[in-house]
Amino acid sequence: MNKITSDPPVVEVMGNAAVAPEGWDKETLRNTGSLQNAILHSTNLSIIATDKNGVIAFFNAGAERMLGYAASEVVHKSNPGDLLDLDELMARAEALSLEYATPVKPDFEALAFRASRGIEDIYELTYICKDRSRAPAVVSITALRQEGGEKTADDKSDISGYLLIGTSNSVRTRTEVELLNAKAAAEKTSFAKSDFLLQLSHELRTSLNVILGFAELMESGVPPPPPSQKKNLEQILVSGRYLLDLTNELLDRALIESGQVTLSREPVSLAEVMEECRAMIEPQAKRRYISVTFPRFEAPCFIKADRTRVKQILMNLLLNAIKYNKPGGAVSVEYTLKPSGAIRVSVHDTGNGLTSEQLSQLFQPFNRLGQEAGTEEGAGIGLIVSKQLVEAMGGTIGATSAVGEGCMFWFELNAAAAPQLTFADSARAAAPPLPPLPTGTPLRTVLYVEDNPANLELIKQLIARRPDLRLITATNGILGTASARANQPEVILMDINMPGMNGIEALRILRADPSTAHIPVIALSANAMPEDIEIGYESGFFNYVTKPIRVTQLMETLDAALRFSHAASGGATQK
Repeated sequence: MNKITSDPPVVEVMGNAAVAPEGWDKETLRNTGSLQNAILHSTNLSIIATDKNGVIAFFNAGAERMLGYAASEVVHKSNPGDLLDLDELMARAEALSLEYATPVKPDFEALAFRASRGIEDIYELTYICKDRSRAPAVVSITALRQEGGEKTADDKSDISGYLLIGTSNSVRTRTEVELLNAKAAAEKTSFAKSDFLLQLSHELRTSLNVILGFAELMESGVPPPPPSQKKNLEQILVSGRYLLDLTNELLDRALIESGQVTLSREPVSLAEVMEECRAMIEPQAKRRYISVTFPRFEAPCFIKADRTRVKQILMNLLLNAIKYNKPGGAVSVEYTLKPSGAIRVSVHDTGNGLTSEQLSQLFQPFNRLGQEAGTEEGAGIGLIVSKQLVEAMGGTIGATSAVGEGCMFWFELNAAAAPQLTFADSARAAAPPLPPLPTGTPLRTVLYVEDNPANLELIKQLIARRPDLRLITATNGILGTASARANQPEVILMDINMPGMNGIEALRILRADPSTAHIPVIALSANAMPEDIEIGYESGFFNYVTKPIRVTQLMETLDAALRFSHAASGGATQK
């Protein structure tokens, strides 16, 4: 809220009358009254007058035009502070509090503070219009005093109200419009770039699938290819896999920048993630004679994150630690609990290390820090994607290094409690298991598609309480759709965020296949935002249950889906 200095007005307004300076004749006075009347009814000037308590008593046509309110909507009902940008009022109140060493409230008092002390100010303010649009204005604020009143800072008993005269701040309005247009253009350009990258990555993946597939067929053919041809095939496979990794990184970056990446933030077992990464990284480390050590977990340790993305981040750091290490070097992984409640995962290597200048250039796209001429392949995208993913999950990432002493890359994510079922009522939670079913009663099959072992275990324990149900599981969308075709379950529980094929893509495949199109599919996801749930229903899920799971809600939803499945199959129960 910027202050603008101005000269005092020629005509002093007191109450509802204009007082003529000494020496004016009657004709001049009549002209002055006409001038005042013209000003008050001007459509180009917004004029708002209040009573001594700050309540609006007059709201002219110009104010109606600028703010979109009718006078009847605000007179005797609001004060000018109600019509202004709250952040500007707070900033003005804070500045006045510091200047005068006395508390000033961020409401109409912040506007009237100087005027009540006989100081007329002109400020840049922002009105919030009836339609919630913003109207930047230049506004003068004057105290209206009873005739004969003295303008003292201590005695304000003669103040009868306040007058706010404003005009549109056309320069600021034009600037804001230009900024909005520039932002819209930038967003349009960004989306166009992201869409291009998405389409490009799709085409590249399709072609690479054919290239790599046939190369692997030739490499493993009978009889095996001759040594010279085998060497050529190895080069094709190495380069093809590198291009596939690059395509995946470009796709990830495009999804992140376009806001299309979805993250399922739920409790993730750090020990399980590290064990899976160990299994994937050890063969590559052995080929380079590099030892890799992981920490031992004396107690369960969970972080609030997307399981698939945490594995992606940790694998990226591990691959870099191996690629840029010394022959016969070592890589160690550690974790520590920080005082802030976050858990830090760090990856140490024994490579050549980085200079301070190179450290400052980390996490920049396509910057390989001088390794472009080296033998190691890469495009310098992995670290920036890792940074974007960590920050999207509410964490931080960084690195420390010294030349000749290797590097230590780390990321921090919030710790989480172990996943638990949330019971809707203790009586139901404490209820004993159902009695055994009569001999010959057919079991109804439930398929649960989920990549998180902890979540799988929870549902296993829950379904175990139901002797009328049997549970089969799959750990990703591809296996899930295949299992649905083979086992024909009555109901499918489907996680949304899974590696390779997410739950929505798997649902589309199930709906397109006549053998599985009739099976009700329930989404079971940590994506609990209203827009996520809406997308789920629009995609065709029978119902959408959010994590943490509430037993009552889940079982009622499951029973409803079982009834639907039973009715859809004409009353026949499949084994």
